[in-house]
Amino acid sequence: MDVLSDAIGTMRVGRPSLSLEAADPSEEREVQTFEGARFYVGTTGRIRVTAPGEAVITLLPGDAVLLPHGTAHTLVSATDSTAQFLSGAYRLERARPHPLFQDLADVVSLPARPDRYPGLQASIDLLLSELGEQMHGRDLVLPALLEVLLVHLIRACLIERAGLQATGWCVALDDEVIARSLRAVHERPADPWTVESLGAHAGLSRAAFARRFTALVGQPPLTYLTWWRLTTAARLLQTTDVPLFTVAQRSGYGSVYAFANAFKREYGTSAGRYRQQHRTDHHAGLAEVCISW
Repeated sequence: MDVLSDAIGTMRVGRPSLSLEAADPSEEREVQTFEGARFYVGTTGRIRVTAPGEAVITLLPGDAVLLPHGTAHTLVSATDSTAQFLSGAYRLERARPHPLFQDLADVVSLPARPDRYPGLQASIDLLLSELGEQMHGRDLVLPALLEVLLVHLIRACLIERAGLQATGWCVALDDEVIARSLRAVHERPADPWTVESLGAHAGLSRAAFARRFTALVGQPPLTYLTWWRLTTAARLLQTTDVPLFTVAQRSGYGSVYAFANAFKREYGTSAGRYRQQHRTDHHAGLAEVCISW
């Protein structure tokens, strides 16, 4: 998979939720911190979303806002009448967040702009259409649309972030050289990568590549490579029954002994014990959606 798909895949747990809610102008609603990401889409009226230390965001119909880190916030109608909005949430594993998510702002305003976010607007329109009609296959379509919407929300966040900073994952993913090396690491983590071979794959000298990668991604190439290999191993332990030797091979380790030592240093427990404690279908529940309508 590509880097963004992998980043989402390693963090998504449980099932998403979606509801149509109303905000009253006379009462400000407090929403507590959530272990995941929340989003809102205005449908009628105007909704005011306020998070600590953030500017007030007012949602008009079709506007969206994403809180990637589940930051606590308040909701209230910004008019003299009740306003309605879509409220959605995705549970994310916070114990080991992908650094791409850490690079996102706490609150991201995404106005209805088909010219800037065509995929996001199309996803919102499809979701509203599906919710408004009791069509056959709805129970399969809605969860799929919610997962697609999450990708488009994060894409839009990365676009916004890239316009505000010169480094970070939002820039790295659009940098042709660094993006090429990141894709290689994600597609083939078991390859015997070195800084020199990654640089050659990206078309740069060893030194130039190392400087550029570290500046944009925020950590040296081999540090990220090790992190991703062990993240890959943890996902295999959670979602498969393959033996530790196979996990080690697929994660880029030549022996179970080397893998076991690296895994314990990173996770503080043995790979076998980690599997016992975390064994689950990593995507359990993702084919379902909790809808309150």
